[in-house]
Amino acid sequence: MPALDLSADVVTLTRQLVDIESVSRDEQAIADAVEAALRALPHLEVVRRGHTVVARTALGRASRVVVAGHLDTVPVNDNMPSRLDEAAGILHGLGTCDMKGGDAVILRLAATVTEPVHDVTYVLYEAEEIDSAYNGLRLLGESDPELLAADFAILMEPSNAVVEAGCQGTLRVEVRTRGERAHSARSWRGVNAIHGAAEVLARLNAYEARRPVIDGLEYHEGLNAVGISGGVAGNVIPDECVVTVNFRFAPDRSEAEALAFVEDFFDGFETTLTDSASGALPGLDRPAARAFIDAVGGEVNPKFGWTDVARFTTLGVPAVNYGPGDPMLAHKQDEHVETAQIERCEQQLRAWLQGEAAPTDREEENP
Repeated sequence: MPALDLSADVVTLTRQLVDIESVSRDEQAIADAVEAALRALPHLEVVRRGHTVVARTALGRASRVVVAGHLDTVPVNDNMPSRLDEAAGILHGLGTCDMKGGDAVILRLAATVTEPVHDVTYVLYEAEEIDSAYNGLRLLGESDPELLAADFAILMEPSNAVVEAGCQGTLRVEVRTRGERAHSARSWRGVNAIHGAAEVLARLNAYEARRPVIDGLEYHEGLNAVGISGGVAGNVIPDECVVTVNFRFAPDRSEAEALAFVEDFFDGFETTLTDSASGALPGLDRPAARAFIDAVGGEVNPKFGWTDVARFTTLGVPAVNYGPGDPMLAHKQDEHVETAQIERCEQQLRAWLQGEAAPTDREEENP
């Protein structure tokens, strides 16, 4: 079993994690290593469910926070093992950005912050990159919801070391038009369903995005065709056409409200829901969230994409995304992360958990 050295600096620990292959559904080796390292720490209670490892303090603090990250990666693409460019301050390799740099921060904090001002639950979970049926955070919320109970949660998804609050929800529908088949040489004897989809596309082109402000953050909804299918043969007028539409909705809408909006938008057409996931409210009015944002520099942006912070919302826990790495580099062959971002996330989270003021970038530049 590969060993993790939690006394190593956070960049070295990131390399150790990256060099353990952990493609989704193949996380046993990394989960074994994480569990062994955490069980060696006497100040933590450790629980394992599948390939998800949970470590908790039990200090009787007035509040509890969750700090979570997933252990799995997308498939290897000739980007292992890790490679450190010290001159450029860049660590290359699969998972460096998404999200083993964040996992290394979690493990370093778990090992070294023994007297946090909040009780802390550290969650390192499996299978985030694939179908949600396998997602370790979802499964943990179903089997042991008490392990995720908290006043505030931080998901260490890559966010360029800036807080991204909440997340937008997402749903997909199939908008279907019907027609009547006929030979294309006698097209007037049929009804072309593909032509009928023109009105669907016209409505989408005329759509004006809603941009609600929630907790001072402006979210931006989006309604877009992401696929279209139809046709029978080269000489047949098609009797069906399906436009697949994705709706990214602000977190002040429920899934039911989002679906009702889409169904009303396509009134007169047949719509079928194929996928849906709720958004996550930012919860910036919670004292723990406000203190965290202040501790990491005060900058906060809305999260337009969907992340697992939404799972915390379903449990009544406000959550933010905060982790090292540019999310635009996730899943790319040349995935990499700035080592300074990993170090900054560790430093700022450590200061927050210990109730200290983290130095600003200006203070770091001008000691």
